[in-house]
Amino acid sequence: MRAVLLVLALLLSLAVPAAASGHLPKWEPTPTGVTAQFRGLSAVSARVAWVSGTKGTVLRTTDGGASWKSVGPPGAETLELRDIEAFDADHAVTLSIGPGTDSRVYRTDDGGAHWRQTFQNTDAAAFYDCLAFFDPWRGLAMSDPVDGKFRVQATFDGGRSWRQVPDSGFPPALPGEAGFAASGQCITTSGPFDAWLATGGGATARVLHSGDGGRHWTASDTPLPSSPSAGVFAVAFRSPAQGIAIGGDYANPTAPGPAVALTQDRGRTWRTPGQYPAGYRSGLAWRGGSVIAVGTGGSDYSPDGGRHWTSFDTGSFDSVDCAGAACWASGAQGRVARLSR
Repeated sequence: MRAVLLVLALLLSLAVPAAASGHLPKWEPTPTGVTAQFRGLSAVSARVAWVSGTKGTVLRTTDGGASWKSVGPPGAETLELRDIEAFDADHAVTLSIGPGTDSRVYRTDDGGAHWRQTFQNTDAAAFYDCLAFFDPWRGLAMSDPVDGKFRVQATFDGGRSWRQVPDSGFPPALPGEAGFAASGQCITTSGPFDAWLATGGGATARVLHSGDGGRHWTASDTPLPSSPSAGVFAVAFRSPAQGIAIGGDYANPTAPGPAVALTQDRGRTWRTPGQYPAGYRSGLAWRGGSVIAVGTGGSDYSPDGGRHWTSFDTGSFDSVDCAGAACWASGAQGRVARLSR
C-alpha cells in the first residue's frame, strides 16, 4: 500500500507545472542609460542582443548587458525603429514604421558603425509594421492592407534589396483589419518555408499562414478579441506545427481576456487554453518547451507550451526574444533586461 501511495505522489508531482513549484524565471535589469522606448528586440546569445526604438535609437550589447553602445542609423532621429532582426554581433536589419516614406529598412554589416537604407515605402496607403527572417538571406516585411490585401515585401539577400510579393496570393482583408507594430512580432517564421501574420481590428482577430515562403496565404480566425485596439499582437512558433498567438486590448490592458490561443496544426485552428495571462500582452517567445510573455502589465511564464501560466514580474515590457535559453526583454524608458541564468 505504501508503495502505491509513493507512486501516486510521484505522478502528482510530475503533473504540477514547474511554475507552481516555485521555479520561476526572473528579469535582471541591464541599464542602458537612455529613455527611448524599445519595441524592437533581437536576442543573438547570452552576450549579444540588439534593441531598436524611438528617435531612431539602436543599441547593441556584446557583454551580456553590462554595457550598451548606441549604433543607430545616422539621420534616423525622427523615425520609430519598431523592429530589428540581428544575425550576429555585426549583421542586423531594422525597420522603421509609419505612413508613406516613414516606413524604411536599414542594414548594417559592421555592428552599426555604418548603415545602408535598403527600402523606402513610396505608397502613401502602406504602413509597415514588422519583419522576420527564415534564415540570414530570406525575409519578409509586413504592411497593413493596401486596396483590400495585406502587403508584404520579400528579400532574398539578407535585406539588401526588397521586392513586393504579388497580392494575388493573399485572401481579402477584413474591413478595419491591420497589424500591430507593438513588439516586432506581428510576423514570424519557423523552418524554411512557414510564416504567419497576426492581425486585429476587423470582425475577428486572425492569423494568416504561408507554407511556401510568403507567396500564398490563408487566413484562420482566433478566439482573441478584436477591435481597433485589440487583436493578435504577437505570434511565435516552436515548430512549423506548434504555435501561440497572444494579444488583447492595449486601450483596456486589464481586460481579463482571453488573450492567448494555441495551435498544433500550423495555425489552421486555434483554441483558448484553460488558463492564460490576465490582461494585454504584446510580446511572446519560446524558451525550449516553455514560453515567456510580456506586456505593459507584467510578464508571465508557461512551463508547458502555453497551457498553464504564472505571473513572475509586474514591470512593463513591450517585447521579448530568446536565443536558446538566453532571453531578453525590452520596453519603455530604456528598460532592457535579461532572464536570470
